[in-house]
Amino acid sequence: MSEDAPPAAASISARGLVKHYEAGRVRAVDGVDLQIASGEFVAICGPSGCGKTTLLYLIAAIDRPGAGTLEVAGRSLTDLSNTEADEYRRSVIGLIFQLHNLLPNLTALENVQVPMLPTGRPPRQRRLRARSLLERVGLSDRENALPSTLSVGERQRVAIARALANEPRILLADEPTGSLDSKNGERLLELLDELQRDAKTTLVIVTHDPLVAQRSGRVLQMLDGQITNGPTSSLVRC
Repeated sequence: MSEDAPPAAASISARGLVKHYEAGRVRAVDGVDLQIASGEFVAICGPSGCGKTTLLYLIAAIDRPGAGTLEVAGRSLTDLSNTEADEYRRSVIGLIFQLHNLLPNLTALENVQVPMLPTGRPPRQRRLRARSLLERVGLSDRENALPSTLSVGERQRVAIARALANEPRILLADEPTGSLDSKNGERLLELLDELQRDAKTTLVIVTHDPLVAQRSGRVLQMLDGQITNGPTSSLVRC
């Protein structure tokens, strides 16, 4: 991993970011300052309950900050309306969850098309884009398969294809290898690494897995809602 400081131009920028629950008794994110450069691959590590998934959800505008500032791709997320948050996620963010969240009654090809439906892209273009992405993740022969007939690793690759459907500038992944065995986890990491390098996409992964962190360009350690290491740290304690 490189220990060089990230470039000045930030894709994600937070200052004094706060998210508390239960009238302040749970300090999930507690005054985070954060700079992630465009095209950077960052791993966020820490014990369960440290706030790393909450931080990811704030960046995705799934949750909203209670205080502080958060800008992503030059856009303030502090006071987005629900409609603006939906549009932001469609146009800027790609999300990969640990449990893939595929729609069970849709084929792999149809699942990949779901994020494109609100964009107004014609059906033929949606299908072509979805086929291209499934080919990219090595599943061109499984496009008509339902999620129940796919292996866990295949489902996660469909989820990656879906996350890339609208060509996001930032890809966010929450424990993407958590449900995979070591072999499939390694394949998934190789795929994410390749996609991030080729498209220069900003990649932020929340993980407990030191092997995931070792592939990143920078590791951020979280504890008790705060980032506890410096901006150039290469320590891996997931």
